[in-house]
Amino acid sequence: MQAMILREAAAGKVETAELPLPEPAPGQIRLKVQACGVCRTDLHVVDGELPEPKLPVVPGHEIVGKVDALGEGVDRFSLGQRVGVPWLGFSCGVCDYCRSGRENLCGEARYTGYQIDGGYAGYCLADARYSFALPEGYSDSEAAPLLCAGLIGYRAYRMAGEARRLGVYGFGAAAHIMIQVALWEGREVYAFTREGDDAAQAFARDLGAAWAGASGQAPPHELDAAILFAPVGALVPEALKRTARGGTVVCAGIHMSDIPSFPYRILWEERTIRSVANLTRRDAEAFLSLAPKVPVKTHTQDYPLAEANRALDDLRCGRLQGAAVLRP
Repeated sequence: MQAMILREAAAGKVETAELPLPEPAPGQIRLKVQACGVCRTDLHVVDGELPEPKLPVVPGHEIVGKVDALGEGVDRFSLGQRVGVPWLGFSCGVCDYCRSGRENLCGEARYTGYQIDGGYAGYCLADARYSFALPEGYSDSEAAPLLCAGLIGYRAYRMAGEARRLGVYGFGAAAHIMIQVALWEGREVYAFTREGDDAAQAFARDLGAAWAGASGQAPPHELDAAILFAPVGALVPEALKRTARGGTVVCAGIHMSDIPSFPYRILWEERTIRSVANLTRRDAEAFLSLAPKVPVKTHTQDYPLAEANRALDDLRCGRLQGAAVLRP
């Protein structure tokens, strides 16, 4: 099968490879990949910002595929069924975190496209326990971003609590999904983008943002909570300054540049900073059930699998509105 692989840590790009067709072990399924989203976490893996990936590794963890083969003992899925595979690809199932429904914090967890070969390929293997039936009404490309931008975005959104006025820093794939859920639930969204990114601000307004501006600007109202999808530590104190007493700043990324020191007064008055780690299977089940009810509409741009580096670079340089999707 054709695949795009990362051969060396921090290579900054993937390379074309011909790999043998993988055979599913007990408990696994093999998928013929129909689409794979390109996520900022893929950039962190390719650019060496996440340590010790399996090398070589096939990146990609927003995988949509059709079940092509079943490993021994798999009865959750049938041949030909459309299935999605997200970032969390394995957890031990026996530690305190797993037994309390917090497998996202499992110390033995492994992740798709990082320690497990992912979806930048014609076929992939996945643990059937960490794979999910996908809702109807979405094309393969439209469904792909739901599997990370949607799932991680949803977990971050829920951690923002009951905020009526919600700020979103970094208006990319996750934010363009979460704004739809927030508006459906009757909240106001304030979008913050890179300085001078008029296209992203217009995109946010088109999706219903009450206000859109640069990340250094003050919104017209104090925020009840803010979610940082941009991996920029300097935005944490910026968001705190814009957040009302008792508010929460949620850091949604798996990687972020260092947070600079800031005066205690902008944290005081019971403001909270919290991070989001990975996702749980309950997150996946809840969000994939919710998405067609809103209905969430994803904005995507397709790329041939062989042009994975162009898709990664477009994401790296902020040239995308919505999400990039690779099509084998």
